[in-house]
Amino acid sequence: MWYQLPAPLPARVAIIAVWCALGVYVFYRSWPFRSTRVLAARFSWLAYAAIAGMLLTWWSTLTPSHERVWADDVAQLLQSDVNDNKVVLHNVRNFDWRSETDYTPRWETRHYDLNRLENADLFLSYWMGPAIAHTLVSFGFDDGQRVVFSLEIRKEQHESFSAIGGFFRQYEQVIIAADERDIIRVRSNIRNEDVYIYRLNLSPDQLKTLFLVYLADAQALLHKPKFYNSLTSNCTTIVYDVARHIAPGLPVDYRLAFSGYFARYAYDHGGLVNGHGFEDLREAGRIHSRALAAGDDTMFSKAIRRGVPGIAPSESD
Repeated sequence: MWYQLPAPLPARVAIIAVWCALGVYVFYRSWPFRSTRVLAARFSWLAYAAIAGMLLTWWSTLTPSHERVWADDVAQLLQSDVNDNKVVLHNVRNFDWRSETDYTPRWETRHYDLNRLENADLFLSYWMGPAIAHTLVSFGFDDGQRVVFSLEIRKEQHESFSAIGGFFRQYEQVIIAADERDIIRVRSNIRNEDVYIYRLNLSPDQLKTLFLVYLADAQALLHKPKFYNSLTSNCTTIVYDVARHIAPGLPVDYRLAFSGYFARYAYDHGGLVNGHGFEDLREAGRIHSRALAAGDDTMFSKAIRRGVPGIAPSESD
């Protein structure tokens, strides 16, 4: 009711107060459970159940939509054309960020050859303590191109993010494809989030499968909007769902909800580069100082990969 009632704040507060008072009244009429009060208690609970049923009926009518006044950074939906191994992505985001409110919007069409797809990296960007992070996957090609996929809230122009609101159908979801100098740099350099990179341990066929699954999910969203959910449909659960296409036996784990620990989950199940302890990967993967030093340099992607285990010198020099 707080997040979805189409009413001004005073009206929402009044309705919620009445709802809570009704619950207290029903409990009062039912306690103590003496035989002389059984009929009154049953009537109270039936009345409360009827009103709750009306609330749930209204709730079921809330549907996601593409037709809203969206914030600039989520204004466009990713579209793709796939012809054998040739891929064209429409609406790849490549903003030039100077601050959170000062930026130059750019949406581009880019071309990729899946035969040249050679690696993928997992990014975790910490914005609310050690347990919560935003999860992104970046795909690299042998011609130097990179594209990052990220499932994000699709907020409207007047909205700001609320983790609690994400449980109550406040936002739609959107899959963004973006340049690293946009979607990684805005987090590391503009928002000052703590960002880590890990090289994923994937074969060429697995890389191609994951890339195409992201495109399929984006196409599905294009045709049928969905609500974002802070627990069940978020930036980390999509990575898990995508990964299950190549490892169907991946178990459900608390680290899917506490996304800040997702890199350790990936490590424990063989998803990160071999031959290194997790703490070594984490320490080498922290990009903060390298990202700040690189600024908006065109070599940003190479700079943030220097010294990261599993990454070839040609990708970071």
